[in-house]
Amino acid sequence: MTEVGRATVVGRVLDEPRARSFAFMLGSPRVGGATELLARRAAEGLPAEAERSWLRLSGLHHSGVEGSGPSSAALAKDDRLDGERHERLLLDATLEHTDIVVVSPLYWYSVSAQTKLYLDHWAAWMSHADLDFRGRMRGKTLWAVSTFARGQADDAEPLVGMLRRTARYLDMRWGGALLHQARSTGELADQEVAHHAAAFFSPAHAELRSH
Repeated sequence: MTEVGRATVVGRVLDEPRARSFAFMLGSPRVGGATELLARRAAEGLPAEAERSWLRLSGLHHSGVEGSGPSSAALAKDDRLDGERHERLLLDATLEHTDIVVVSPLYWYSVSAQTKLYLDHWAAWMSHADLDFRGRMRGKTLWAVSTFARGQADDAEPLVGMLRRTARYLDMRWGGALLHQARSTGELADQEVAHHAAAFFSPAHAELRSH
């Protein structure tokens, strides 16, 4: 674990030059909160040619969710269709990008409910042989960006460990985790961290690390 300013960077991987594309999976129910801000600051340090996509996980639903009564049946059907379209969008982004960045605040020492649901869909996608999800994920890089309102960066070890093991299971590379404290108002505790966060994806600041 190394310190970059007052932000903490955990487990960086040194990549060879290649065409890169980053999918930022936003797992906070708060739009524009501290975790998203930290991720956007980090993204500013990416090479200009690196593609980046920002997707919110809050609209992801389980397929098959039904309404509680006749009056809500039509709405439930529409919600399910919207959920299926959103799930397909996330699936396509997950498969098409070389780098997946999980952007989630620390909730009970792990990821948010929205992020957990997104990762649960990985298991469902692996069950479809025609997708070859596991094979197509091999060699991609998984990253994490997270903020915590209380405690210290060490409290995020369960979150980091879960994502690192996920990468290992799918033969992905573990890029590392960018961790920083947030205020209860949804802002970063140290605005100066923005300068250091921009170096997160830079190979010059990376440590060669196996997963």
